[in-house]
Parts: sequence; structure tokens; C-alpha cells
Amino acid sequence: MNQNALDEQTLSQQIEDLLVARNPRGMKLVQSALMPGYYRRAARLMRNIKGTVLIGTGFPVVDTFETDGPVGAIALYNALETLGAQPVIVCGAPLSTAMADTFRVHEIKVGPHDQREQEAQQALQQLQPELIISIERPGQAADGNYYNMRGEDISPRAACFDTFMQQADCPTIAIGDGGNEIGMGNIQDALKNLDIVPAATTCTELVIADVSNWAAHGLIALLGWWHQQDLLADIDPTAILQYLSDHGSVDGVTRLNTLTEDGMPLTEGISVIEQLRVLTGFAEA
Repeated sequence: MNQNALDEQTLSQQIEDLLVARNPRGMKLVQSALMPGYYRRAARLMRNIKGTVLIGTGFPVVDTFETDGPVGAIALYNALETLGAQPVIVCGAPLSTAMADTFRVHEIKVGPHDQREQEAQQALQQLQPELIISIERPGQAADGNYYNMRGEDISPRAACFDTFMQQADCPTIAIGDGGNEIGMGNIQDALKNLDIVPAATTCTELVIADVSNWAAHGLIALLGWWHQQDLLADIDPTAILQYLSDHGSVDGVTRLNTLTEDGMPLTEGISVIEQLRVLTGFAEA
């Protein structure tokens, strides 16, 4: 692999453009609200972590969870563990129950505001994270409620991860693809023209993509480039989606139990990984 032909800022911007090229939910339109190099800046926060990393995910859809988010969370979990960190997935039921047999999981529960703060304080004190990542986790809107892409109030089903981000004394990364996820408070003004109830929760570094899972792959691409390890080659989206499907996942757009991400066929996600491998020099175009 030849890293010399490319500097990390240029690589980051190539990744940024690739991952909003399809623009199904307007992320290309709001990209200019973020200072270029946001993938590089976020990945740098992950680069040398050896301690605990909390990865919050799980967007409730009806009485289960969607595929977008957990696929990327699992990919990040495996990559970070390979690099020597101790990742822990933070999510609510039923995703927490589904994943507990395979991954380190911390469960969060739906509850009133005062309990949410206490839940986060106790978890942060116990787990002592060096970094917190939120991927496709619903973010509180300005009114304190949670909304899905259809504008439906999903607060009765949404456990709170916002308090983890707000109370953390470590850096935070948030990943989203529509505007209603944790972290989108960083670019709230830019979301006004989208047909969405925007989230207000902020983060240290916000990362956007057409599908949140793909953003995880973009961050892993940079980690692999720095460490000269083809970490993307270790990701098997088919196997991860099948694992989640077997545990009851649904596509967030169609609400069907299929091996798809936000209405996109599995082949799209696989293609994105291969394009990222080409950009980072681990595969040929």
C-alpha cells in the first residue's frame, strides 16, 4: 500500500464526498455546514484509544430496531477491539438483549428526565469511557421529544443516550444521515430546509453520510490507513445483517425484515466498502 500519494486531509474529503454522493435524505445539501476534514478529525479521536469506548446505537422502529446503526456499531466495535480498545455497545431493548450474547453491552432504558440523567451519571462513573460514539441514535429535538424520519413522536420507545453525550468529560463523535439523530445540533440551522424534526443534541465531532452504517466504514477506512491494516476487509455486511435479521431487525425505511439498509440493497453497502478500500490503497479500482 502506498500512503505517500495522498495526505490525510485530501483522503478525508474524498471519503466525505463519496459518502454523501447519493443524497437520499439531504446530507449533501448540508455538508457545507461542516468544516471539511470532519472524518479525519473524528477518526483522530479514535486513533490511539486503548481504554473504554461507548458506542450508542439502535433507532427504534415500531417494537424493534432498524438495521442502520447496529451494522456500523458492530463494525466499529470489531475495528476498535482489533486496535486494542475496549468497546461497549450502549442500546435499549430489544437490541440490547439481542446483542448481549456476542458483544459487551450496556442497556439503557426508557424513563423520565431525572432518571435519564442519573442513568448516564452512573454508567459514566462505572465505565469511565475515553471516547463516546453515537451512530444512528435518535436525538432529542428542541422540545425534548424524539421523532423518526416521518415526524412521528417515538419518545415512548426511545431510551436516552443524549445524556451520555451531554455529561461526558471525554470527546464525543456522532454519526447521522437525516437530521434527527444525536449530534445534529451542531448544524441545526442547516437542517431547516429538510423535512425533518431536527435533533438539538450536540457533539465534539459530527460525521454525516447517506447511510449511517457507511459513515462507520469511512472512519474505519482512515483508521486502517493510519495503522496500515486493511480493517475494511474484515467487515462482512452480509453476515452482520443476517445476524441482526435473525434477532428481529427491520429496514428503517420499509419496516421489513430484510438484509437492507435504509431501503438500500446490500450491494450498495458492499460497493461503498470496496470504494473506500480503493481510496485507501488496499484495493485496485
